[in-house]
Amino acid sequence: MELLCAEEPVRVPRADPDPHLLRDRRVLQNLLVQEDRCSPRTTYFQCVQQEIKPSMRRTLAVWILEVCEEEKCEKEVFSLAMNYLDRYLSSVPTRKCHLQLLGAVCMLLASKMKETSPLIVKNISIYTDYTIWPHELRDWEVIVLGKLKWDLAAVVPHDFLEHIIQYLLLPTHESELVKKHAESFIILCTVDFTFSIYPPSMIATGSVGAAVQGLGIFTNSKSGETLAELLAGVTGTEVELLIACQEKIEVALAENLRRVSQSQQQVLASKAAGCHLDHKLPLTKTPTDVTKVML
Repeated sequence: MELLCAEEPVRVPRADPDPHLLRDRRVLQNLLVQEDRCSPRTTYFQCVQQEIKPSMRRTLAVWILEVCEEEKCEKEVFSLAMNYLDRYLSSVPTRKCHLQLLGAVCMLLASKMKETSPLIVKNISIYTDYTIWPHELRDWEVIVLGKLKWDLAAVVPHDFLEHIIQYLLLPTHESELVKKHAESFIILCTVDFTFSIYPPSMIATGSVGAAVQGLGIFTNSKSGETLAELLAGVTGTEVELLIACQEKIEVALAENLRRVSQSQQQVLASKAAGCHLDHKLPLTKTPTDVTKVML
């Protein structure tokens, strides 16, 4: 008799993008019209929040990203969760001891919007090292929904990627490569609150531009347009603003790589000194810096 352990949730394959919708310009136009409807206030740290600082948001964003990656969530879940978080913080003064609870609830709501099998409340509680209990997540879920007026269909940068990339007329393998790199840039922008001044369409366009330029696979179009001019025309963005956004993404990437390099050097130095410490934090524990934020 064979015993089958089926504790892991079954992931339902996601359908591929519909090429007819991608080629219909009206879909892109509707996204551009709707993207400002659910945009958070970019000044809420100065006008609304007294205890919470941008550095705390960044720490929380990294934790949410780690959980999403561990749970193999769709790429949009992280961006959507951060949209909910920023919109809530834009209108509700929040104590820093509630910040991780708020982030966990936003992640849960985003998974319900984008996943065929949403995150399990009990598992989220485990990721917080049981500093947050399932009943707290359920109670706060209703609170957050009320503050967001139950409007969860926000437009995020990932929604624009397929629409933008198709205008580059790249081979399939190069399009997939550009998309993969652009998704990484979008995550980088989502973690960094300074990018909140840009609408989702510009972040997506700038990420595609940075990916294409970094990979060195783009040639000028037949009409003689540059890459920036072509991308700006797709989403109706000013070329100068798009270039500024793309350059900011490239600077953020360089800074992130520098941080990673420093972290790796510290690990090597510790090992060389005989310190056999595990610097990779288990995701079933609450990160130390998140714990500090909650105190």
